[in-house]
Amino acid sequence: MITAYRSDGEAVAFSPDQRLTTLPADVVWLDLERPTGEEDAYVEALAGISVPTRQDLRDIEPSSRLYADEKAHYLTASLIAHADTDHPVLTDVAFVLTKSLLVTVRYDSPRSFHLFATAMCRMPGGVQNAHLALARLFETITDRTAEILEHAEMRSDELLQEIFGTDKNGKRRPPKFLENLLGDIARHHRLVSKTRDSLASLARVMTFMSTIPVIHDDPETRALARSISRDIQSLSEHASFISANITFLLDASLGLINVEQNAIIKIFSIASVVLLPPTLVASIYGMNFQAMPELQWAYGYPASLVLMVISAVIPFFIFRWKGWL
Repeated sequence: MITAYRSDGEAVAFSPDQRLTTLPADVVWLDLERPTGEEDAYVEALAGISVPTRQDLRDIEPSSRLYADEKAHYLTASLIAHADTDHPVLTDVAFVLTKSLLVTVRYDSPRSFHLFATAMCRMPGGVQNAHLALARLFETITDRTAEILEHAEMRSDELLQEIFGTDKNGKRRPPKFLENLLGDIARHHRLVSKTRDSLASLARVMTFMSTIPVIHDDPETRALARSISRDIQSLSEHASFISANITFLLDASLGLINVEQNAIIKIFSIASVVLLPPTLVASIYGMNFQAMPELQWAYGYPASLVLMVISAVIPFFIFRWKGWL
């Protein structure tokens, strides 16, 4: 799908069937979402550039993700998508900047693109040129990343309360609660990890972007790019802090699971020790020797029962006095 955006934020749908040979003069952004081969060829003829393919976007070499030719500058960034679901992913997006046009190529739907397209019509004075559109788009991407990290920090606090607290009714946690919580921690770590990878990619892109002559020569866009770079650095540090908190949550969960398991083993160990003296008494009086003095005693049976109870109660109170129970 091809969508063109004018400087005032108005969206115009394009397709190869329209057979336009030139774009309207006020179009500053051409967005290609999951383009077909025919749409790639159409945009290449329309804008006079080489449109990166899906395979080109997957290349991890910096020289293949950030480069320039005589017609345009090519930037590829890894952006996080589906951050509000349990399966966030990183999607590679190409940004092609010419003198008069910004072309984006993407095969997923990061929310920041929808936010920017919606906000273009509300920007004072609109977006008058392509390089300013590129900077504003990266500003929106950075703001969206900051929002993701804010929600991630809130989720970390919720997980911390769930690990060290009780349920809503103040009762003890059900069995296997902590084991089930490990899955939530893993999904949370996946989101933060992919956000950190995205920020690292954005930092490289912003460094390359600051060297583009048209951006370097425009004071407004240059100042905006510097501000975005500082924000990305701050967000990277914040993401590292959240990642350290997640590591603490994982260690705490595993530690509490170990404590609970040790408590169960301790109960069985104490039970076996408490029941050992009664077992000894029962074993002695279960012998079939004729010369046993208590064998003909009328009170031998109840006396042996009382002796077994006493031999079990004494170790129990000793353990309580020692603080082992």
